[in-house]
Amino acid sequence: MKDYLLQPLNFPDFSFRVRELGQSKQIYDSVRKRFVALTPEEWVRQNLLRYMSEVCRYPPALMAVEKLVKVNGLSQRADIVVYNRQGKPWLIAECKSTSVKLSQDTFLQAARYNFTLEVPFLVLTNGLEHYCLQRIRDNFEFLADLPEFMEL
Repeated sequence: MKDYLLQPLNFPDFSFRVRELGQSKQIYDSVRKRFVALTPEEWVRQNLLRYMSEVCRYPPALMAVEKLVKVNGLSQRADIVVYNRQGKPWLIAECKSTSVKLSQDTFLQAARYNFTLEVPFLVLTNGLEHYCLQRIRDNFEFLADLPEFMEL
């Protein structure tokens, strides 16, 4: 696996457990509690997970990674879903590799998951750019940063 996978991102510096397995690398996912293939998208996802848990103080026990979501009868996977203390979905995050420009399509992908989950917050990141949107009635408004975790 190429070293570009570990390129610096627009997150604080976190330390990760990375191991080589044959020709590939794996990174330890503390939410799923196992090593997973270290792809460019996974590198972004792991950095966002650490940012959410260590900086924003979102409880890792209330996070799901690659959460199965049914959209119009089709099975899809949301990158990260954060739940509130009542177990209700609260935030969806969609992660892309640094080579993918965040666009209307990225937003629409996260918004499709929200048809089912109905969360108040969407996060989009490619590791270099981050957008957080809050749903207010039928519209989304941009926030400066991720929302504070509500202990509801």
